[in-house]
Amino acid sequence: MRIVDNHATHARFLNTLSLQENIGARKISASELPETTTFMVLKHAAEEHRHAFYLKKQILKLAPGEYLTYRPEELLVPYSSRLYLNMLDVETCRYLKKEMQLIGAGLKFAAYLLVTYAIEVRADYIYPIYQQVLDDVQSKVSVRNIIIEEQGHLEEMIAQLKIFSADWELHAKNITTIETKLYHKWIAELAKEIC
Repeated sequence: MRIVDNHATHARFLNTLSLQENIGARKISASELPETTTFMVLKHAAEEHRHAFYLKKQILKLAPGEYLTYRPEELLVPYSSRLYLNMLDVETCRYLKKEMQLIGAGLKFAAYLLVTYAIEVRADYIYPIYQQVLDDVQSKVSVRNIIIEEQGHLEEMIAQLKIFSADWELHAKNITTIETKLYHKWIAELAKEIC
């Protein structure tokens, strides 16, 4: 079964994506220091919160009045969906402590850059595929607005990573490798639940 073939499953998938966007926005906010927060960081957190809200609004096209919260029964693979981003953050911090000996504010900012980069690479891959499926089934749901903003986020992250480290590509590759393992684990759990 495809996720989009069943309105309830599709709505729970949208809610799960909304949860992940919301977790990302909260992680961005948690990583910022009030004295040094930049326009880019504020903009990015606001856009991630807006994505979470936008995905919630898309649910109304499938199941009005339902899936209003992020309670486990309103999500697909709730434990794995929360764990995916949290583990990426933890593993990135471990990597940065070991490979770059970062601590404190430097560690938080570097983790923000690399985690965000990895997630934006993933979003740049998954959202267009999802939109194509939506187009193929002529769904009322759309994620086109998110695709455009996520592409902009990826460009911003690359620009910031170039400033952060001359070896940014090596670090980014290592973090995307970690993300890929976590993503495949999440997808495997998702496949089990919807089949």
